[in-house]
Amino acid sequence: MSRIGRKPLYLPETVKVEMLDTSLKFTGPKGTLESVVPKGIKVEQKDNVINFTRENDIPSVRALHGLARRLAQNCVTGVTEGYEKHLQLLGTGYRVAATAEGLSLSLGFSHPVIFKKVEGVNMIVEGQDKIHISGIDKQLVGQVAANIRELKKPEPYKGKGIRYADEVVIKKQGKTATKTTAA
Repeated sequence: MSRIGRKPLYLPETVKVEMLDTSLKFTGPKGTLESVVPKGIKVEQKDNVINFTRENDIPSVRALHGLARRLAQNCVTGVTEGYEKHLQLLGTGYRVAATAEGLSLSLGFSHPVIFKKVEGVNMIVEGQDKIHISGIDKQLVGQVAANIRELKKPEPYKGKGIRYADEVVIKKQGKTATKTTAA
């Protein structure tokens, strides 16, 4: 039995759940999210507790048991607390500014890079080198942060680029002078 899948999911008082045909719809103070329930997984709700059970022990159904519960948990956390990611720009001349259409990033190219706003995600610029990304959908927040980071990944020699605030970039040693011996 899945360790994650067999745990009951406790709902806070502020979260309402609606069971649809193939999904669960969670409504909370921050918004509404929907979680898909895969075939072979049964959902039972009693009071403010949701239990996930599987109909059989076929490996493909067993693999989805914990996933279904975790996706529902992510929805509950999203509609109550929300998710956030923090990005930091490191490098001489690397800057970010908020514009009407999204973010304008100066990343050492001959032109500024424009990153357009994504619906459901808030992007806040702090200073000239910090970006705070927040929203209720964990997957969407993570994907937007990854797309911004992809514009200029941290390079391994000086560490310049866009990185997560808690990311550690392991630096490589540069070329060293080699001694040549005369023969």
